[in-house]
Amino acid sequence: MSLDPRFRITISALSAWLGISVIAAAQPIKSLDGHALPATTIDHRIEDLMYANDVKGLAVALIRDGRVVYLRGFGLRNAQGLPLNPDTVMYGASLTKATFAYMVMQLVDEGNINLDRSIADYLSKPLPDYPKYAALADDSRWRDLTFRILLDHTTGFANFSWLEPDGKLRFHRDPGVRFGYSGEGFNLAQFVLENGLGLDVGKEMQRRVLDRFGMSRTTLMWHEDVNANVADVYLLKGEFKAHNHRGKVGAAGSMDTTARDWSRFLAGVVNGEGLSARAKAEMIRLQIPIDSVGQFPTLASETTEAYKSIRLGYGIGWGVFDTPYGHAFFKEGRDDGTVNYALCVQPKRACILLLSNSDQAVGIYKTLVDELMGNVGLPWQWEGFIPYDQPILSPAK
Repeated sequence: MSLDPRFRITISALSAWLGISVIAAAQPIKSLDGHALPATTIDHRIEDLMYANDVKGLAVALIRDGRVVYLRGFGLRNAQGLPLNPDTVMYGASLTKATFAYMVMQLVDEGNINLDRSIADYLSKPLPDYPKYAALADDSRWRDLTFRILLDHTTGFANFSWLEPDGKLRFHRDPGVRFGYSGEGFNLAQFVLENGLGLDVGKEMQRRVLDRFGMSRTTLMWHEDVNANVADVYLLKGEFKAHNHRGKVGAAGSMDTTARDWSRFLAGVVNGEGLSARAKAEMIRLQIPIDSVGQFPTLASETTEAYKSIRLGYGIGWGVFDTPYGHAFFKEGRDDGTVNYALCVQPKRACILLLSNSDQAVGIYKTLVDELMGNVGLPWQWEGFIPYDQPILSPAK
């Protein structure tokens, strides 16, 4: 199904009309399997997929040889019909986790923290003595928690304590044993940095990450000065919902960002900027294998060996797997009306960044990755990126 040609003309002309700069390589971009991808071909394919699955807004960045070579915005950012462009502020969701992990690895580089020391060593009193963590008073396993365990999602916690029937944090597994996605681990890592080391995580992130990469429209909590170009979100039930103004810094997912800003960060990560080679390698190496059927629900007991061949797992704040082109690292960011995905194939220093304000985007991400990166062997079922035109199948056990 193709877009109405008039819609294509509108999208291609909007950037010039609004004075919004975009990036597109003078020469055709190539996928990792060698296919030429002229910018106009990429544009039209994205527009077609968006139209076919009713994706309201999408920003796309491609990185080759460590440089951003394609950066475009498509569709709408709100119900008023205003266009989404590379500088539109969008909810980063759990892309915040990867950004935070990069900052933590700087602290590791500097010797301020050790990934394998108990968090008890950094706090002035036992963790349950802090009111926020009083629910762990009768479980000494909190002493087994380290920054590595907090950031590779092996805490044994639910994704968030508010998802528990009684709203209280608890261990479901011994720490360090099995992957189970948990924002609580990142929140606790932030808590230890702030209460144990006396750091202001918001200021550290600003200084160490946002300022370093010129991410001038990225914030860790809502700022009114970005309100002139901000994306609302489009829900599955067919309506726009206003952008959520988050009022405090949260390592698990408070960040607002733009495609231009976060593609700069992503290029910096794949190029190893701001970290020693050792710290960078540690951040994106396989720390814990993944044997879950899907990423969610986070504490499901069912296992599979379907992803063993690609060595799917988690590093420090980033997911990892092996592709035909070498080791890859990735990160998602999901919320109601937010579907974000970043993937880099490290040996090629090639990446894709997808930011959408539409729940429907999950149905086109596998196709976009396959066509714009090449057949990397994306674990799309585990990610929940079920193509809109394919039936849902269960992975082999």
